[in-house]
Amino acid sequence: MRKRLLLALVASSGLLNAIASSAAIAGPQDFPQVERGRYLAVLSDCASCHTVPGSNQPFAGGRSIETPFGNLVAPNITPDLETGIGSLSDEQFEAAVRKGIRRDGSRLYPAMPYNAYTKMSRDDVLAIRAYLNTLTPVRNAVVANTLPFPFNIRTAMRAWDALYFTEGEYRPDPRQSAEWNRGAFLVNGPGHCTACHTPKTFLGGDKTDQYLRGSYLQGWFAPDITNDARLGLGRWSKEDVVAYLRSGHNRITAATGPMGEVVTLSTSYMTDPDLKAIAAYLKSLPGKSEGPGQLNGNEPPMVAGAAIFRDQCSACHGLDGKGVAELFPSVADSSMVRSDDPTTLIRIILRGARSVATDAQPTAPGMPSYGRQLDDAEIAAVLTYIRNSSSAAAGAVTADQVSKVRQDTATRPD
Repeated sequence: MRKRLLLALVASSGLLNAIASSAAIAGPQDFPQVERGRYLAVLSDCASCHTVPGSNQPFAGGRSIETPFGNLVAPNITPDLETGIGSLSDEQFEAAVRKGIRRDGSRLYPAMPYNAYTKMSRDDVLAIRAYLNTLTPVRNAVVANTLPFPFNIRTAMRAWDALYFTEGEYRPDPRQSAEWNRGAFLVNGPGHCTACHTPKTFLGGDKTDQYLRGSYLQGWFAPDITNDARLGLGRWSKEDVVAYLRSGHNRITAATGPMGEVVTLSTSYMTDPDLKAIAAYLKSLPGKSEGPGQLNGNEPPMVAGAAIFRDQCSACHGLDGKGVAELFPSVADSSMVRSDDPTTLIRIILRGARSVATDAQPTAPGMPSYGRQLDDAEIAAVLTYIRNSSSAAAGAVTADQVSKVRQDTATRPD
């Protein structure tokens, strides 16, 4: 009788889920594994996808993720038994994270970057599981697959995996230093930098011959992060890379948009040795760009752009375009300014942007919107000028390009 009463009390009060979840929480002897898992979750930037911005329910899922084929919704990864991962076995959890296989045997979409996470070890993934088991369970049922037909048919992912997915842990290159190998692991594994910075095929797979050379996504252009002198990190020192990842600011630029979120939720919490390892690896990647010639300063767009820059931009960025280190970006030295794809530049002028605030750099300067003040031709002119002054060289921006981004951003949140 007493046993039946206790079971009834537990079931009626909704405590069964909490008890089951608390049983999974690591005991004192497992605290090192939990802490390791917490840090790996930071490296993997799990919060960016699995937490709705502004939500007080971390990792409860529900965030819409834009892909070229439609939107997916990130699932709940709290230890809730019914709507989260609480009922998954370790084998099922590892299969999802490292192999892209759901509990029912069907395939995940690569919006979940299992093609990068596969480079982590089984122990790494189970440490993440141990950490997630310590979270408060949140009941939040999520319908993840909201893709239109025929992309909602998961069996097609078998062909995608055959083309673009190679399962296996990261294997150190014996010809390289321990620091370089750590950086390569972080960039290509948990950091999944290729997801944003490597161009994609029409099927959404990485163009491996253009590794980390920049890619368009979600209304932004993720820049080239190889050591290319014109488009990438060639003008950055290793210290510049570390400062940017730690604080969101350095002497040249500031993080905004999707990268601002990566800094806020992930890289600003990385250890100095890991940040230095990432910098060492990225700075070792050769660039291959051959830029266009610099436009003549007497051409009409350059003349008009120079006048607009003096009136609207020089107060913050300076007449020489050098800006203020770690506050206002240097448009004269920014590789993003010279990017072959000006989408991000156009978007920032149209909509404005706010850089990231971190413990290391608590000030988050904002760029005002000029979308109402300047028309498409004027924005094209000032960007053409900025991209071809201070010994820089880049293709002219056209009014048609500005118009396209204006129409696209009108339907997007800031």
